Amino acid sequence: MAFFLETLFGGLMAGMLYSLVALGFVLIYKASGVFNFAQGAMVLFAALAMARFGEWIPAYTGINHFVLVNLLAFTGAAAVMFVVAWVIEFLVLRHLVNQEGTTLLMATLGITYFLDGLGQSIFGSDIYKIDVGMPKEPVMLMESTFDGGIMINQEDLVAAVIAAALVALLSVFFQKTTTGRALRAVADDHQAAQSIGIPLNRIWVIVWCVAGVVALVAGMIWGSKLGVQFSLSTVALRALPVVILGGLTSVPGAIIGGLIIGVGEKLSEVFLGPYVGGGIEIWFAYVLALGFLLIRPQGLFGEKIIDRV
Repeated sequence: MAFFLETLFGGLMAGMLYSLVALGFVLIYKASGVFNFAQGAMVLFAALAMARFGEWIPAYTGINHFVLVNLLAFTGAAAVMFVVAWVIEFLVLRHLVNQEGTTLLMATLGITYFLDGLGQSIFGSDIYKIDVGMPKEPVMLMESTFDGGIMINQEDLVAAVIAAALVALLSVFFQKTTTGRALRAVADDHQAAQSIGIPLNRIWVIVWCVAGVVALVAGMIWGSKLGVQFSLSTVALRALPVVILGGLTSVPGAIIGGLIIGVGEKLSEVFLGPYVGGGIEIWFAYVLALGFLLIRPQGLFGEKIIDRV
């Protein structure tokens, strides 16, 4: 029982990180109808920016205070992501309004390769490390209940708490603020929102900026765990099954889908891995997503699209 709970907790914590990346996909799709394949590249670019700012600030300013350096590096990386978001919206997506979905998809694929190349040109192609002081040592819980207790990775726990806090903050932002309500109105009906004076271009810039901050937090967490390298963009794309499972238009779906995928990966690796071979954790989520596409294409919480002639 203790081992099962340990695996379950590990899956829940991994699932929160998947939910965080999936949230970036959902936010942009809800507001603009664009499936942003560049979200993984945005995670990588944001992580590269924060890692390099973390090196440049002490080297060029003489500031060596750990917390202050990380705060400045995060702020600088956030500013970079705001600029990237504005440039993408202004130079690319603004000119593709009302275009076919395939055209928009190809545009985001082009943005992916552009960000990969730009990141390598500006920040270099070495493997960098983000150190934000996350604890590395595991902690034992419920030792009085189970013999030996349940071992929890503190780094995963802190990362899951950060991800959950950001998701909660975004939920409050969308539900309680004027800008958030405008974003929801645009998501429901672009033309109706524009007819009552909501500026679509400004809303889309805000959405891309929010997605940039989400990418930055995800990049900071993944970079702290795995190091900042160019394979990070493919790691972020592991959130795609989460989006398919939860629904392209559902923020709660991104959260629930992430938790399901995270737990499913861990449990399948532990309990099914010995029978079907290792590596099941890598492909399990995609098989599950394929099953949902066959049974419920809109996902658990997605909206069913009905075309009327």
